[in-house]
Amino acid sequence: MEASLRQRFLDICRFKRTGDLCLLAPWLNDFWMETPEVWVKQGAPAELMDSRTLRDYLEFEHIRVLREIQTGLFMDKRLNVLGRNYVYAIPPIVPTYETRRLCDDEHTISLVNEGGQVVRIDKRDPQKMPMYLDHPVKDWETWREYKKRLNPYAPERFPADWKDYAARMKGKDEPLLLNVGSFFGFLREWMGLEPLLYAFHDDPMLIEDMMDTLCDMEVTCITQAMKDIRVDAAAFWEDMAFRSGPLISPKMFRQFMMPRYKVITDLLRSKGVDIIFVDSDGGLNQLIPLWLECGINFFWPLECAAGNDAVSLRKQYGKDAILGGNIDKRALLKDKNVIRDEVMSKVPYLLETGGYFPSVDHFVPPDVPFENYVCLINLLREVAGMPPLKRTLV
Repeated sequence: MEASLRQRFLDICRFKRTGDLCLLAPWLNDFWMETPEVWVKQGAPAELMDSRTLRDYLEFEHIRVLREIQTGLFMDKRLNVLGRNYVYAIPPIVPTYETRRLCDDEHTISLVNEGGQVVRIDKRDPQKMPMYLDHPVKDWETWREYKKRLNPYAPERFPADWKDYAARMKGKDEPLLLNVGSFFGFLREWMGLEPLLYAFHDDPMLIEDMMDTLCDMEVTCITQAMKDIRVDAAAFWEDMAFRSGPLISPKMFRQFMMPRYKVITDLLRSKGVDIIFVDSDGGLNQLIPLWLECGINFFWPLECAAGNDAVSLRKQYGKDAILGGNIDKRALLKDKNVIRDEVMSKVPYLLETGGYFPSVDHFVPPDVPFENYVCLINLLREVAGMPPLKRTLV
């Protein structure tokens, strides 16, 4: 009997199923908001503007992210800016802030978003990264007020129809992933990067209190959720590195983050969850051994431009590390021979050694031609001994 998607996912993560191509969506294989719109203009079917139809067209397999449980990043907040969506992510605060339009000029709009951040948005391209003008947490006084929004017992943190929701999730034969927060990334969203980095040095007790508040919230919510739902994998979101390495030192990581990570990962493993994912951009070579020490073992997107090399990581860490991504998006801007060279330089080895989920090394940007992306997917299928996509234009 053919294994369910859930069992295949677990077996790939545990290195029991080598050579199996599992193109998971959303999250691991996903797109910038403008990308499908650009592709339709290039000749892709109009129905691919719908994200689920696009994923079906590309024959992706579904990982069910338990987004209804408000413990991780809100990934799909939307605000209409002159008829176009401004989509952004905020930490799991309950209640969120009321959005307010502050001022505008010929090319920009300034507003308060649901995360309490003041941002300036480009009217011509609302989805472009905004300019951050202010953040809600600045000191102890503003933190004490903000932390009221992190009450783990707030009813809105869980679906109102919890029993029915839990029953529906139990019936899934696909992997279930629970967001379990962040210790650096959320604080950056609250304070802004530069003030946060100064606070690590100038006011470490404030950093400790913010991280302890997050840790307590996550423990309470994870415990509550897993009373009724089996969880297959957990996910942290951090974005705590830039091109050449981490934004804080390994010493600071050990002091501030490692003890709290271990509280969460020990709890998850005590409940049978041994697949613990972290999403962070940037160069991760100094962070991966620290995360492994904390009990985190699944790393994505492994951006190539930041010096991440999945083949080297596999050779270095063996079966201790589950890997995702690391297909260079820059190769997809070139011809099909370059795309083939990129795939063949790493994917056959990584699939054969196991514990690998292929994807572009972050969301697919709109400057990647549709034809090239379909070429990539068909090459991945070729490596795995699968036929080409059933429906393609190329």
